[in-house]
Amino acid sequence: MAGLVDLVLPAACAGCEAERVPLRYGVCAECAAELEDLRPGPTSPTPVPAGLPPCTALGPYDGVLREVLLAYKERGRHGLAVPLGALLADVIASAAGGDPLGVLLIPVPTTARAARARHGDHMGRLARRAADRLRRAGWPTAVARPLRALPKPDSAELDAAGRAAAAESAFRLRAGRAAALRRAAAGRRVVVLDDIVTTGVTLAAVARCLAAIDIPVDGASVIAATRLRYGQ
Repeated sequence: MAGLVDLVLPAACAGCEAERVPLRYGVCAECAAELEDLRPGPTSPTPVPAGLPPCTALGPYDGVLREVLLAYKERGRHGLAVPLGALLADVIASAAGGDPLGVLLIPVPTTARAARARHGDHMGRLARRAADRLRRAGWPTAVARPLRALPKPDSAELDAAGRAAAAESAFRLRAGRAAALRRAAAGRRVVVLDDIVTTGVTLAAVARCLAAIDIPVDGASVIAATRLRYGQ
């Protein structure tokens, strides 16, 4: 349906901003081909923050991938959740070795302020899309939202130490969720999701919150990693 809407009401390509070209899910054929050529790989920040689980990214935060993520998060192109969710599902599957497994996806929560600015929870949408794709591929998949995000300073204004300190106090377990979450995690691979990894402190903070209630995180899957970190 999203592809049909793009053909009838064409918008600029989210990847290269080309106008008046046929689009499928928000990008032109050339940009779609560039996204399809990406292959998930391991990524590791330097230094590695304590508690960071093994992390896999689709590709570097650059080029078409960067532009599509910005269009989705900052420019209100919510239809891009369809292709981005599919790409995130590919990252999750790749990290698990491609064998269908029971998976529990836990997206990094967003603050209320960020959700208002972006007209909704952008990671929640991506997690649902990724889960739908995995289920269609035969993976028993569930999504859980056990944490809430507390207000925090803008990370763009912080150095690495400041980001780490802000992340440490950024999340809280929702009341009464621990027992149900442990049941949901039993026998499943627990994967934390985010859109971009930079220093890794956010993913590590979420993993530590879960470990504190006896839920070990098996891995983290993200769409993009900053250039200096992808493939390390």
